[in-house]
Parts: sequence; structure tokens; C-alpha cells
Amino acid sequence: MIDAFVLRALAAGLLLALAAGPLGCFVVWRRMAYFGDATAHGAILGVALALAFGISVTLGTLVTALVMALVIAALQGRGWAVDTLLGVLAHSALALGLVAVSFLPGVRVDLSAWLFGDILTVGAADLWSAAAGVGLVLALLAWRWEALLSATISEDLARSLGLDPRREHLVLVLALAIVVAVALKVVGALLIGAMLLIPPATARVYARSPEGMAMAAVALAALAVVAGLAASLVLDTPAGPSIVTASAAFFAGTLGGAALRRAILSRVRA
Repeated sequence: MIDAFVLRALAAGLLLALAAGPLGCFVVWRRMAYFGDATAHGAILGVALALAFGISVTLGTLVTALVMALVIAALQGRGWAVDTLLGVLAHSALALGLVAVSFLPGVRVDLSAWLFGDILTVGAADLWSAAAGVGLVLALLAWRWEALLSATISEDLARSLGLDPRREHLVLVLALAIVVAVALKVVGALLIGAMLLIPPATARVYARSPEGMAMAAVALAALAVVAGLAASLVLDTPAGPSIVTASAAFFAGTLGGAALRRAILSRVRA
């Protein structure tokens, strides 16, 4: 008999995999790795504001992540190097959030749970919030999939099709903010970027189409959730980092398998 808290953790992780897989593909294709990290780090400030004003932490992190993402999108292309801009905003937001938490009177906060996730404490209300957020992200991606792909391939191509690349970017930013809010409880602010990057990067090795890469990324993320949770329960390791470690192991195994396959094919052809 599997304990209820393990089933809730598994459900939360699989929900995250459903949204992070296809959304992460756009993060990889658009080279937005640091963008995801910056948005996630800003979520810690959302935790502090939510606790200060007595509102839902999910709502607080969603609003903060969205504001952070919009600020980053607005400042891009104004003469600053993108990596410099993202680095300044990400670290500033994380530090400001940690300082703000320390000023909250009478509030005891386990910062490690927000930084590295606490998936084993996910409750029924968290699951409903995650399901609503993931459903919204999947609906956005299904609605704008072709438009997002066109804008990702080429902004000129998107304009020739009557699309507004800036609007498609905002759709992507909104979806990213929602996933950050959902993932904060699962893998924490410091590891959200890994779940957006590693499964799609692994899927890219074998995928032959954008849709195939998105589906493979979902499958790999789900496998990482199952393997990471199992390892956490058996080895008594932190669950969130164990999930990311499992995902990294799949990535390393895929690269090793691809290199071995190329070596075998080259010997056969020689």
C-alpha cells in the first residue's frame, strides 16, 4: 500500500512534467535558459509578499513571477546584454526575497523548502492549484502552438503570416510564470530551470519534429519524477534534487548512447 503523501507527490510531479515538457522545448529553442532561472528566483520574493499580506503563496509567486518576466521582456533590446540583465534581476530578486522573509514578524519560514522544493508535503489544495495552472498552460500552448513555432523559427516569418511576435513572446512569458508558480513546491526556486531545460535537451537528441520533441520531453520528465521520488524514498534523499538528478542521469545516458551508436555505425560503414 502506497502512502497518500507519496501519491500526492507523484501526482504533483507528473502535472509539472505535463507543462514543463512542451514549455521547456520553447525555452531550449529560443535559448531562454537564464530567462527561466531569473523568473524562478523572483518567485522567492513572491513567497515573502504572500506571507506578509496573508494571501495564497501560489498566487503571490504567480504574480511576482509574471511581473518579473514582463520586466525582463520589457528591458530586452534596450542596449543591455541579455545575460547581464538577467543575472542582475535574478540575483537581486532572490536576495530581496530572502531579506524580506527575515523581516516578517512571527513567521517561521523553512527557506530550504522554497529553494529546493518540498514535494512530499503537497496537500490536496496544492494539487488542485497545480492542476488548474497546468491546465491553463496546456490550453495556452495548444491554442498558440503553430503561432509560437512560427515566431520561434523567425520573427519575419511570423509577421508574413499576420502574427505579432511580441504578443507570442508575452504568451510564452505568461505560461512560464504559471509553471514557475506550480513548480515552486515541487523542485524549488533554484531547480525549476533544470526541469524546464534537461528533459527537452535530452529529447532533442532523438526527436524528428517539434511535436515529437515535446512529447518525448513530457515522457522523460515523468520518468525523472518517478525515478527521483523512488530514489528519495529508498535512499532518504531530498525529493526535489533527486528528481533533477534522475533527469540529469537520463541526459548523460542519452548522450552516451548516442555517442556509442555513432561509433558502432562508423565501424560498420568502414
